[in-house]
Amino acid sequence: MDSLQHHFLIAMPSLKDPFFAGSVTYICEHNDEGAMGLVINIPIDMPLHELLHQLEMEPDDVPEMDTPVLQGGPVAADRGFVLHSPVEGFSSSQLLSDNLMITTSPDVLETLGTDLAPEHYLVALGYAGWTPGQLEQELTENSWLTIPADTALIFDTPLAQRWHQAIARLGIDARHLSSQVGHA
Repeated sequence: MDSLQHHFLIAMPSLKDPFFAGSVTYICEHNDEGAMGLVINIPIDMPLHELLHQLEMEPDDVPEMDTPVLQGGPVAADRGFVLHSPVEGFSSSQLLSDNLMITTSPDVLETLGTDLAPEHYLVALGYAGWTPGQLEQELTENSWLTIPADTALIFDTPLAQRWHQAIARLGIDARHLSSQVGHA
């Protein structure tokens, strides 16, 4: 199977796992060792300013500090990830595509709400991980649909609309998806 890095996994209605039901997951890495991604549409009950306050960082009082922190996935739920437009200089960043980076170091958090912040970003706690062959198996079980990633879906689409918009990009009306799993 080709790598699904820089693709979205769109949960099928039949996927009832509490972490992934109704989710859209951005795949950061997919290779022979497994896959890693961030759920980009499921908020936790914590605004960004509260998370920063808990980390003893006092953000400026700007509207984007009220955005929700996302549940990135069930693995390492106490670990933070920032998916953002490219900005160099953070100590632990990886370029994922021409217009997307992931940073795990707290120095990126210190810039949020300032002129030094990335133009676009989302903050997630935890990540989704798959062992070698696990994601491929889930795809054969019809748990996921896949599409190439698009930063407009990540940064410009409201959270509540991301799953429906991802499905629509496939040319599918979500109302026509069945929750029944089967093979023709």
